[in-house]
Amino acid sequence: MLKKESRNEQRLRRHKRVRTKVSGTPECPRLDVFRSNANIHAQVIDDVNGHTLVSASSVDMKLENGGNIEAAKKVGEEVAKRALEKGIKNVVFDRGGYIYTGRVKALAEAAREAGLEF
Repeated sequence: MLKKESRNEQRLRRHKRVRTKVSGTPECPRLDVFRSNANIHAQVIDDVNGHTLVSASSVDMKLENGGNIEAAKKVGEEVAKRALEKGIKNVVFDRGGYIYTGRVKALAEAAREAGLEF
């Protein structure tokens, strides 16, 4: 009998495959997205040195409902604002193995509108 992989295991496999090609450098760090049912998180990461440069999430922003598209937009704007304050303008987007729709897309578009380039 075949064992079916869980959705999260499938996502992690996709994420690993993408991460072989997408890497953040000090000049162009990686904007990583993680979403759960209740919240959404975004980090700007320098993979060469292994440091998180900037982060924002619906948890630390204390949003009432962190699992909807409006919260994703606010997190995208906030992570872009914090990145621009640190002098980071260009990033490479890492959707984390998630489909580019809904909350992931809303976060990316809000970050673009706030000034990040990717």
